[in-house]
Parts: sequence; structure tokens; C-alpha cells
Amino acid sequence: MKAWYKPYKLQFKSPVLTSRGSMSVKNGYYLYISDGKYTGIGECSYIEGLSNDDFNNYEQALMDLCDGIEASDASKMPDLNRFPSISFGFETAMIDLHNGGERILFDTEFTHGIAAIPINGLVWMGDKDFMLQQIEQKLQEGFSCIKIKVGAIDFEEEVKLLAYIRERYTPEQIEIRLDANGAFGKRDALLKLERLSKFNIHSIEQPIKPKQWELMHTLSSEQIIPIALDEELIGIKVADIDELLTFIHPQYIILKPSLLGGLNVCDEWIKKSTNLNIGWWATSALESNIGLNAIAQWAFTHSQHMVQGLGTGSLYTNNIPSPLVVQNGTLRYDPNARWSV
Repeated sequence: MKAWYKPYKLQFKSPVLTSRGSMSVKNGYYLYISDGKYTGIGECSYIEGLSNDDFNNYEQALMDLCDGIEASDASKMPDLNRFPSISFGFETAMIDLHNGGERILFDTEFTHGIAAIPINGLVWMGDKDFMLQQIEQKLQEGFSCIKIKVGAIDFEEEVKLLAYIRERYTPEQIEIRLDANGAFGKRDALLKLERLSKFNIHSIEQPIKPKQWELMHTLSSEQIIPIALDEELIGIKVADIDELLTFIHPQYIILKPSLLGGLNVCDEWIKKSTNLNIGWWATSALESNIGLNAIAQWAFTHSQHMVQGLGTGSLYTNNIPSPLVVQNGTLRYDPNARWSV
């Protein structure tokens, strides 16, 4: 076995604004594992300031992982619990390798081009005109569900924006999901949810910062707007999933495999949330098409009818050309197209 890695730098078509600041580039690594005949590729995708990886030892961990793979010696490998994004890259590279190195991790109707995955159209934060422009574009592209990032501009402007949308589009015409990225404060969270609830919101992701379980439980139990946990899941050990879900009991959870430690870990989240009647959907965390492809193929295996958050592939000027295509509000896989990697 041979294993190696290389860094990448993805360039956003235009800087994107989140509640954590502006981003113009996205860094990460590709991990390659070869058995001499086939080569599997995985993506180690992280977001600085959000990922729970040990960044002081990140590249050394990649070196040690490659050494351990080549020596077939698990004792030489790093503790991947400290590197959830590397764990995701390693897991998906191995699945790809075992399936012939063709980027077909799961052979389904999706990868045969027969079925598609419904996805939301992502609307980035910005001034009112910029956000309205994005919304109109998403509707023209056939999206029936949009996800709007809130929390970076004035709240009153965001309320006006949502009022503008609802004056023109009913909930049957367009589903609105909000993502606050923890932007609301302890004192105003309930009040802001009450204000936003007038606009028939499907759900709001992470209204407050993580690790405020008591307040998050209150927001969930009030059921003003269905709560979806996102950043709250990062860093939670598998053994502690039940405790978090049982205590907060949100309406939904958002699964980002590269931030949570891989597909198998997300399977555990799904199993435990299903037992508690908590819904879920998968979201890409700004991966390139390599990581996005793995997440999309995995999500499809769960036969989810929920709209997924997998429309980030077109954000970059230099993404890897792939068979993934966004069409009429869905993500499709064109089996006649080729990977350029």
C-alpha cells in the first residue's frame, strides 16, 4: 500500500460572509491511498475557527497516517479522534479504493443518474440588495427551498428581507430555512425567534453559540421555530450523543461528516436521533467536489426525502471538475461525465 497527501486552496468566486467573518479561500488536503492497481481519494476538509481538529499537529498527523498505512501498522497511526476531518478523508479514501478508485463509494440509483437529491439553495449574508439578488437567482434556478444565513447584518434588515420574500412567495412556493451560526445572544434569542416565526420558517440552525444546553433546551421546547443543531454537535463523543440529544431534544440535527469524524460517526447520530424522533439532513462544509461527492452518495443511501444542504460545489473558481450537477433544485450525478483528478 502507498499513501500520500497534497494540500489544496480553493478560491471562492467572491468572498462569502458568515457570522464568523469573511472567507475568500478554503484550504484543505487530499489523501491518496493506492494498492498498486487502484487509488482511492479522500478529502481532509476543515474550517479554521470551527473544526475541532488539532491544528498544531495536523500535517504531522497526515504524515503519520500515511506511514502507518504503508507499514500496515495501526500503532504508527495518529489518534484520529483528534482529527475528525482526517478521519473523514481516510474513511472515504478507503471506501473509494475498495470500490475500484472510480469515486463511486456507494453504487445506487443516484450514481447511475436515475435519481436525484433535493437540495436547498444557499443564500449568503450581505446587504439587502445582494441577498435579494441571490434569492431571485435561486428561484430562477428551480429551488423550492432556500437557506438564508442570518446574523451578520442588522437584524431589522433581515426581518424586512424575510417580509419581502413572504409578500411574494407563500410557504407552499418556497421553504425558508435559516442559519444563525450562533449569532443570537442569551437575552434576545427568544424574542428574535418570535419575530422570525411570523414568516413561516421551516427551521433555524444553531440560533445561539454551542455549549449552552439549558438555553438550547428552552428554545427547542418552546417550539417557536423548529431548532436544528449544527455546531452543537462538533466535538461530541459518540458515547455522549444520547445525553446531548435527550437533554436538548431539538427538532433536527445537521450532519457534516468532515466536522463530525466521518460517515460511520454520522450513522451513529442518525441511529440515535431516529430513536428520539429527531429529524436530520446532511450538509456539506465547504468541501471540494471530492468530499461533496462522498457525502452526497452516503446521504442517498439513507433514502432521505428531506431536502439536503449539498449545493456548495459551484462556490469555487477552481473546483475539481466532476459528474456532480445542480439542476432544478436537485443534485444529480452524471455517469457519462468524467472526474478530472
